[in-house]
Amino acid sequence: MKPKKIYYETIALEHDLGKRLKEKYTDVEWIPIKNHNNIEVLRNKGNEDFVELKKYLIIGTRKTHKYVENHKVSDYLVPFTSSGCSAMCLYCYLVCNYNKCSYLRVYTNIDDILGKLIKKSNKMEKECTYEIGSNSDLILENTVTGNLPRVIEEFAEAGHGYITFPTKFSMVENLLDLDHKGKTIFRMSINPQEIISNVEIGTSSLESRIEALNKMCDAGYKVGILIAPVILIENWEKIYIEMLDNLNEKLSKKARAEIFIEVIFMTYSYIHKAINEQAFPNAMKIYNKEMMTGRGRGKYCYKKEYRDYAEEVFRKEIKKRFNCTEIVYIV
Repeated sequence: MKPKKIYYETIALEHDLGKRLKEKYTDVEWIPIKNHNNIEVLRNKGNEDFVELKKYLIIGTRKTHKYVENHKVSDYLVPFTSSGCSAMCLYCYLVCNYNKCSYLRVYTNIDDILGKLIKKSNKMEKECTYEIGSNSDLILENTVTGNLPRVIEEFAEAGHGYITFPTKFSMVENLLDLDHKGKTIFRMSINPQEIISNVEIGTSSLESRIEALNKMCDAGYKVGILIAPVILIENWEKIYIEMLDNLNEKLSKKARAEIFIEVIFMTYSYIHKAINEQAFPNAMKIYNKEMMTGRGRGKYCYKKEYRDYAEEVFRKEIKKRFNCTEIVYIV
């Protein structure tokens, strides 16, 4: 990522990471702000400016460190070193939290953030798993900050339990030779290439994601596949079966033997609908009024009959190709 503009809290430059970013992006315009959570000039822009906003990088410090219990592949969701993203997935759940201001924000007080995680993990009697990538894509963030090698190795050395994160990006080269001690669980999010090209705008291709997963598995990481979000477009059954065939062919023998699978169906919202109609008027339509129903305030999910049929298809087709692979959950 090469940001077009950088908005920054002056306190962020007091940390080593802030100083390094200032040196890294000397040719970019830096604009001081009081609070990364409330940049009025950006908040007041229209939905049609969404693509432009994604070109900006926000640099601040993380003030909140509240862990949230989770019951999927992790025990806790951890507020970590970034939030938001520069990619423009048309369904992104971060848009529900940040609206059009879901641009990438990085936090320079990594000593505090990582230190709290290690301290928390060592207080736990059992080995817990900590989801550090729930608010951002850490592989993307790593291309800006270079944080991940430090996080992985320091947790491996001093932490108790496991850390995990999902990604839609394939830039894993500087993670392959790390001494991770098997304490990092790497999860690659996948979708058919048709959906990646038209809906997951600005992310890595399916082929490169599979290749990255194989590399991380060969490097000794625990690995998983996150089929998410499942989007029931007109030809969904055909393209997802083709995707599973592609996986069956391209995954390494080691990855096939070790992966676990998560499946998540798309949740959409009126916020997505408003932004997409104005920022991406010619984009693929992923909201289907006939197939979706209300789910909480302003959100939509697939009606039970469509969702149940799709789950049946996924269970059958995954078992056909990956009989010994655990499906951790389908939601």
